[in-house]
Amino acid sequence: MSAEEAVEELLTRVTADRLETYEELLGALADSEVWMLLWQGAPGEPDAHYGGIELAGHGYAPCVTSAGQLTASGWNRAYEVLPGRDIAAALYPDHWGLWLNPHAPGGGLGVPWLDLRRIAGGLDRLPAGPLRISEPSVGVDTFYARLVALAQRTPVLRALWRAWVRPALGSSYLAIGLDVDGPPEHGADAVRAMMREAVVEVPDGLTVGTVAMADGYDPVAMWLRANTRPFYDRDAAGVGRAGDPDRLGYGYPGGY
Repeated sequence: MSAEEAVEELLTRVTADRLETYEELLGALADSEVWMLLWQGAPGEPDAHYGGIELAGHGYAPCVTSAGQLTASGWNRAYEVLPGRDIAAALYPDHWGLWLNPHAPGGGLGVPWLDLRRIAGGLDRLPAGPLRISEPSVGVDTFYARLVALAQRTPVLRALWRAWVRPALGSSYLAIGLDVDGPPEHGADAVRAMMREAVVEVPDGLTVGTVAMADGYDPVAMWLRANTRPFYDRDAAGVGRAGDPDRLGYGYPGGY
């Protein structure tokens, strides 16, 4: 079975309660090609642009998943064939999702921009959404105290944040937001060393992950900045709530 055939077979099996199947679909989409429908212009022309579908305030670029589906759609304008990873990387920075086979019975399926980010960056590296994020209630004060003490000796570290993250698939975990001076890679070795030394205080069974607060596309970092204050702030004054929580959203049904 080709990657395109796998996508089309999985599309027939995806339902709201079959998240494992949806995850398989994302993996197949990453390895396949898609036929992007050009509303205007031809491939490579400066004025070429894709069509658009809007649902609940979120934009999606329509595509079809094979040459056969292109014929079935009746599309009579230009199109271009692109690898799934490439189109995912091109769309998600503008918060655009990808709509698969909108001509199909039932209207096809939309893949939110946040899942395109996962396809572009690696499905195994980013947690499966929609994420449920809240303030943590786990009692790990010793870990927090150790982190703060180490942060005070890590000049590049500006602030520390925390959240409890429940992915759609996989175990919940404690996320530590890392706000560093300069780009995320600046002082990365020092920050990694800090985290390695601090996690010895984490009790068995608790998973801890990190998130770069400078990542403007990470849903955990976005939630932290909109809803919480850092538990360690090198500069103390001037850091607080930012953004409007009601305006967050990633294109998932239900407002996530």
